Parts: sequence; structure tokens; C-alpha cells
Amino acid sequence: MRYESILDAIGHTPLVRLNQLTRHLSCAVYAKLEFLSPGGSVKDRIGMYMIQQAERRGEIGPGATIVECTSGNTGMGLALFAAGRGYKTVFTIADKQSKEKVDMLRAMGAEVIVCPTDVPPDDPRGYIQAAQRLARDIPGAFLCNQYDNPDNTLAHYASTGPEIWNDTGGMVTHFVCGMGTCGTISGAGRYLKEQNAMVRVIGVDPQGSIFHELFHRGVTVQPHVYRLEGIGEDFIPKALDWHVIDDVIQVSDQGSFLMARRLARDEGIFAGGSSGAAMLAALQVAEKLGPNDLMVVLLPDGGRQYLGKLYNDDWMREHGYLDAKPDSAPRS
Repeated sequence: MRYESILDAIGHTPLVRLNQLTRHLSCAVYAKLEFLSPGGSVKDRIGMYMIQQAERRGEIGPGATIVECTSGNTGMGLALFAAGRGYKTVFTIADKQSKEKVDMLRAMGAEVIVCPTDVPPDDPRGYIQAAQRLARDIPGAFLCNQYDNPDNTLAHYASTGPEIWNDTGGMVTHFVCGMGTCGTISGAGRYLKEQNAMVRVIGVDPQGSIFHELFHRGVTVQPHVYRLEGIGEDFIPKALDWHVIDDVIQVSDQGSFLMARRLARDEGIFAGGSSGAAMLAALQVAEKLGPNDLMVVLLPDGGRQYLGKLYNDDWMREHGYLDAKPDSAPRS
């Protein structure tokens, strides 16, 4: 297929049936491979959509500087778009993110400021507050603000949701997706439920994040550090729409990383830790489904950004993930 620019290749990612990990299941399970988008993740969609909408509203113009707090993937999506528009990019990122992500952003011409992870969301040293400060200080800066920007959700309502619906011929019954900014699950989930209110939308949340307990008990627990990247939060993003979510499943770092490695070895799908998290939760849900069910699990990014972490045996052993007894199973 021929495109006029790299931006035209964003989205339209394949939906691939899983055959090895699912041999014991009655239902069909398909993985939406978002890491095959040009920037390597689902965040390409919002990087393009947020800036396009800002341009249409006159909020950003020639020579502007795009500022954003990112786990790495949104930054990559924004850098991809900025390269074709002549925008400068400045990103803040938490220090728990992989070195590969930081190196990739800098390779795309971005200025990257690394901030401490283990601080409250309102701490000025954190990556969210740092981005807001930079946006105020840099002349002509535009802060994308993915956590609160409605265009984050609308990007998935306009693209991810319709792709899933059309590629399954309207047969999808379950959609499993990680929760971070919550734009993907909220936007795609809303679209799918508008087509068929019986579609079940299931979020995935790491241990240490707040979404699982908020959904099930209505309480905000004290967050703690986890090593999964790109999902989970210690505050409630405005992009989150609880109304479209039917369940939230909690997963561990260890289980997610081991599942990502199984995806690579058993299915030939080289995916990241948050993809392993989604797959771990999806398989738990799929155990209870029948032959008339069709599940789609969204795999947000690939494994190349994590070669020094979850695909590195020494790193896995150092953190007790490889040789230790598996920790807790996914929890609804």
C-alpha cells in the first residue's frame, strides 16, 4: 500500500488471531497490534489527532513548541507528527521509563527532561508538573495535556473503535485494554458500546495503581511504585469515562512481564510489558467465555523499547521476576 506521508500510515493496525496461548479456550481471541503503527505504539493516534485538532482551532501555529509529559509513546507519536510540521518538541518523562524510549525521543529531535517517579502528582519535580511549568515558560508553547485533553478520547472514538468493529464484522463481544490516560479504553469503548450495548469493556490496571480499587470499592488507595510502563496512575485523568467500563482487572509486574515473553515465544508477537498485562487479563476473562464470543485485546506497544528490561534475563533476575515463584494471579 502506498502513502503520501508517514502520517497516512498511522492506525489501520492488524487484528491477529492468537492460536497457541488460546488452544484450551472455547472463544476466539484477537490481538490488535498497535506497535505496528509507524511510531511503534497506540499513541501515534493521539499524537496526530491532538495536534491536528489544535491546528484547526488555531491553538498552534508555525514555529510552535509542543510540550508534553509522556511515558515515551505519546512523545514518539507527537515527535512523528512534529517532524513533518516543523514544530519543536520538549518532553518530560519519569525516570522509571526505559532508556530506549528516551534515546528514541532524542533521536527524533526532541528535548527530553527526565523527572523522578516516586513523587506525588502535584509535586513540582514530577513529570506532569514539569511539563506544565515548561509550557508556561516557553514562548509559543502548546501543552498537549493528554490526561485531560478530550481529543485523546476522541482519537480512539474516531479510529480505534471503528477499526475493531469493522474488522470483526461487528462480532466483537469483549474488548480488553490497559488503563493509563484512559483515552483508548474510553474512546474505543464508547464507540463499541454505541454499536452494541452488550459489548463488555474490560480495563487492566497494575498493582500499585488506583483504578482497580476505585472501580470495585469506590475508594482511592495509596499508590505505590510499579515497574510496568504506560498503564496505571496515581490520579484520575479527565479522559476517563467510567460509564463504558464493565470491569477492571488488576495484574502484577511479574505476571505481565512473563506473559509478554510468552507472547514472543509462543505467538511470535514481540510486545511490551503493558501488552503482557492486557494479555494476562484477557486470558483470565476468556476462560469463562464460549464459542459465540469474540474477544479483542489491544496490545499498545512493542518489545524493542524494553530490551534492557523485561527481555533481559539479568534485569528480570535482579528484580526477582524470573526465578521466583509467580506472584498473585490477575484479580477482578
